[in-house]
Formats: sequence, C-alpha cells, structure tokens
Amino acid sequence: MPGGADLARSGLLDRASLALAAMAGACLLFMVLLIAVGVVLRYGFARPILGLNEIVQLTSVAVVMLALPWATADGAHVRVDVLDHRLGVIGRHMGDLLSRGLSALVLGVLVWRAVLKAIDARRYADATNMLGLPLWPFYAILAMGMALCVVILLAQGFAILRRGPRDA
Repeated sequence: MPGGADLARSGLLDRASLALAAMAGACLLFMVLLIAVGVVLRYGFARPILGLNEIVQLTSVAVVMLALPWATADGAHVRVDVLDHRLGVIGRHMGDLLSRGLSALVLGVLVWRAVLKAIDARRYADATNMLGLPLWPFYAILAMGMALCVVILLAQGFAILRRGPRDA
C-alpha cells in the first residue's frame, strides 16, 4: 500500500477530501486563467492587472491547503523508501505509525495556530497591502485543510494498528 492509500477509507472522509480537492481544482483553474489574462493584458495591451500577485499568492494557499487532505488520503505524497527493506516488517510498521503520529501532532499544532491567527485577522481586519483583501478566510482555509488532514492521518494510524505488521 504505497503512501497509505486505501487505509482507513470511509465515505465521509472520502467525500470531504474530494470536495476540498474539487475546490482546489477550481482555484487552480481560476489562477491559471487569471495569470493568462494578466500576461495578455500586461504584454499585449500594457494594462497589467492591479494586485495580480496578491491574488495568485492567496489562491496558491487555497490550492495547496484544499488539496492536502486528498493527497494524504490517496497516498499521493512524495515518499522515498530508502531504508524500508532494512527495517523489516516491524520497523516499517513502527515507522508508518510514527510518521502518521508525528505528522498529525505537528499539523494539529499548526491547525490551532492557524485558527488563532484567523480569529485575530478577523478581529483586527487584517488585509492585503494592495487590494485590501481580508486575510482571515485564507487562514481559515489553511486550518480547515490541515484539520481534515489530521483526521485522515489519525484514521490511517488506527487502520495500521488494526491490521498489524505486514510484509510489504
């Protein structure tokens, strides 16, 4: 099972991660179209889009954070199995548990920090410099994507515990 695909698959987690991935795809399509229009307007008509970089940066946050849970659930992250054959069955099992546990812990802390930052950004009306776009929704997207990823990692960890050590 490369990367944890098929671990702890559930209808609810699958639907949630797929919905966020679809939103990430829509954001990516929006970003590509916006950049293409921006290039044509800038170089073809000498009329650049004001604040294009801000929009692209914020949309990039949405793309990455909305796609993260799907990539985690599907096992689509890049991984290198350099030491797997040397660790043995028990070592791989422990490594899978440790990697998911540590990832869930770190992402959990980051979720908490992102939620606090979203609350502060909303309270103080934090906005981008050029266009004045509010920042709190992007902190909320960041927290939402990572929170679902934590749930998926924990579900995968429990599935690994349940199935026990197996030869790859």
